[in-house]
Amino acid sequence: MQIIDGKALAKRTRENLKIEVDALKDKGIIPKLAVILVGEDPASQIYVRNKSKACNEVGIEFEEILLSEETTMKELLSIIDNLNERKDITGILLQSPIPKHLDINEAFRRIAPEKDVDGFNPVNVRKTMFKSRYVCILYTLWNNENARGLWYQSKRQTCSDSWKKQYSWKTYVTMFT
Repeated sequence: MQIIDGKALAKRTRENLKIEVDALKDKGIIPKLAVILVGEDPASQIYVRNKSKACNEVGIEFEEILLSEETTMKELLSIIDNLNERKDITGILLQSPIPKHLDINEAFRRIAPEKDVDGFNPVNVRKTMFKSRYVCILYTLWNNENARGLWYQSKRQTCSDSWKKQYSWKTYVTMFT
């Protein structure tokens, strides 16, 4: 068994992501993530702070929307609608958990599928369930020599067993177009 150096792997992954973000910027595409945090859950605050740092490291713009525990559903949906309309926002993340008086499913349905970072909008959930050709899956693969990041465009294909056996460790992160 081989021990994975998570910090080194994360550093290489962020360096590669920065190159990809810079390439997008060269094409006039400025990635910007908007994160909505409702309430004061300590773990959520740490998660959002870490997302902000990660975005900063790779050159993704970041906007944090902090809402009080007393935010109404109408107010939350209005903010989501505004972010959906804004051309400068390319991704929206609603940090969970949210206060119990709010309907998280209604909020996820309101986030535009093309800006849904978590993939919880029903359109994106359906794409995942039915393996739509629009789903992209980022595989972070570990083998004995090195770590690799590969994009796999799903077109109702599966990885062959021989390919899977080459790797002892995998992490799958689903991203939607």
